[in-house]
Amino acid sequence: MRAAFPSELRIPAGPSGLHGEWDLTVPGDKSISHRALMLGGLAPGRTQLSGVLESADCMATLAAMAQLGVRFERGAEPGVYFVDGSGGRLTEPNSAIDCGNSGTAMRLLAGIMAGQTFPVTLDGDASLRGRPMQRIAEPLALMGAKFEYAGPRGRAPFTVMGGGLNGIHYQSPTASAQVKSCVLLAGLYATGATAVTEPLLSRDHTERMLRQLGVAVETAGCTHRLLGTIDDLNPGVIEVPADISSAAFWMVAAAASPGCRLTLRGVGMNPTRTGLLDVLIRMGAQIEIGPVTAACEGGEPVADLVIWGGGLRGTEVHEDEIPRLVDEVPILAVAAVLAEGETRIDGAAELRVKESDRLSAMARGLVAMGAQIEELPDGLVIQGGGRLRGAELDAGHDHRIAMSLLMAGLFAEGETRMHGCAFIATSYPGFDMHLAQALEMRK
Repeated sequence: MRAAFPSELRIPAGPSGLHGEWDLTVPGDKSISHRALMLGGLAPGRTQLSGVLESADCMATLAAMAQLGVRFERGAEPGVYFVDGSGGRLTEPNSAIDCGNSGTAMRLLAGIMAGQTFPVTLDGDASLRGRPMQRIAEPLALMGAKFEYAGPRGRAPFTVMGGGLNGIHYQSPTASAQVKSCVLLAGLYATGATAVTEPLLSRDHTERMLRQLGVAVETAGCTHRLLGTIDDLNPGVIEVPADISSAAFWMVAAAASPGCRLTLRGVGMNPTRTGLLDVLIRMGAQIEIGPVTAACEGGEPVADLVIWGGGLRGTEVHEDEIPRLVDEVPILAVAAVLAEGETRIDGAAELRVKESDRLSAMARGLVAMGAQIEELPDGLVIQGGGRLRGAELDAGHDHRIAMSLLMAGLFAEGETRMHGCAFIATSYPGFDMHLAQALEMRK
């Protein structure tokens, strides 16, 4: 077991960007790891998982499922788990379930809990208690679940009282994979058909994994219809690819570093997650995508990526692109600062209700480093090509803000010090070691 993640990381003064060649494998995909632990825990019999992200967020999901009666055996290799599932019938916990900092854990577990016949209280840390949960409570209430709130309405901690669910066709007002997945997971336990229509396609890891484990899901346009029940779920083998959201930090750093060549191994290439690749290529990044293969039978697509460093130019990012790069908007803002010309990002209001208000946090941090940024209600206008200076910054309890601003620090004159880095462990526990390798490439 490694020591606690450092609370402060530092980018010392040095040459701008990355230099030389680097071959890197980032940790497993966080979104897919959550779903593998949950669905493996619901399937009957033994499911084998590999590549699971052993971050604080995902370990909160594992602990929650264990508290509900699922047995996990850790394999000899990191990220390998054998799950003895419950067949969909979980056991009542003797205390509240702590979801830590993970909105994915809380929202998806709420869907599963709505299908149980006992009440369960879901709670989290101070940051998670401030995030909106009404967006999943509303459709679950339409299906027949009841909610009691110990805090402000629509916020954790809350108790889900489920059972006796009826299927619905839910028209989601936002393109949110968490909302969609919550409803589909509850639908496994419902009488009658369950479907979700969203305004734009969000990431489809839940639908893919349900199909892989034997539950039919039909997708037509932006409508996803569940055609099976919890009794159709089978055990299987799930391989989690490297997380494209974690790869994104190094992708941008390499693309903006003339003379750098970065190879990223086994990156998840789910088309609902590759929006940043499309935008970077539009900005002039030189990216080679290797042959796309399946991680395992019925699993997620993966490929190696090679990025050659060079110049970037500004672009426009529109609302219909945001669902495919919603987690990458912070590091995209860094790419925009490093590019020549103006970049405008629209339709990203969802970023204001993440672990922090990510639009404000990125604008504030990059302006402190000398960037010119105008904050919009739903986006940012960024003037690129200026010189960045090192600064003393605080991550504001947000892992993606911390990592994104540290990438900017690689290109800044002078030292950058980032406080509040412990939250990086929620998604990328090895980031500090990879950052140390990147700093070696500056010498």
